[in-house]
Amino acid sequence: MNTQFNVPKRNEVSTTNQAIFDNLQKAVGFVPNLYATYAHSENALNNYLTLSNAKTSLKAKEKEVVNLAVSEVNQCDYCLAAHTAIAGMNGFNPQQILELRAGKASFDSKLDALAQLAKNITENRGETDNEVVNTFLNAGWTKENLIDTIVLVGDKTISNYLHKTTKVPVDFPAAQPLLETELV
Repeated sequence: MNTQFNVPKRNEVSTTNQAIFDNLQKAVGFVPNLYATYAHSENALNNYLTLSNAKTSLKAKEKEVVNLAVSEVNQCDYCLAAHTAIAGMNGFNPQQILELRAGKASFDSKLDALAQLAKNITENRGETDNEVVNTFLNAGWTKENLIDTIVLVGDKTISNYLHKTTKVPVDFPAAQPLLETELV
């Protein structure tokens, strides 16, 4: 049985979610389909945005490193498209974005350690390799950064799973597929 998930319109959601839609419209210029899908729940959209916008020791650019690596491991077309666009707005060029999706950053050793950590956490469902953790810490990251990265992996995984389950239409330009050689 194929369950179809619609992308709810403003008039189809609760008044609480309507207010969030209005704020998204002002801040982003539109309500992304994935965010609208959270509004099938009375609380999920607000809860997710609270988590996603919570204070963290990671800067916006660093968060995109994690978002790209996690979304690639989880093969989420929606999040790859959205975070490819956001990463570009945060100063990464197309080749760097492809590298980050593959869980590496040859152009910056500190970001490389972050990308490898995010990829390893996601691939191993939290059973992170000690060597990867040590490389991360030796690259100048802190234990606070480690914990915040784990929280961000969870944050991104939630959206990855929501899209993979609902398969709502992607409303960002599609992300370029990675070549097998880029994944190594």
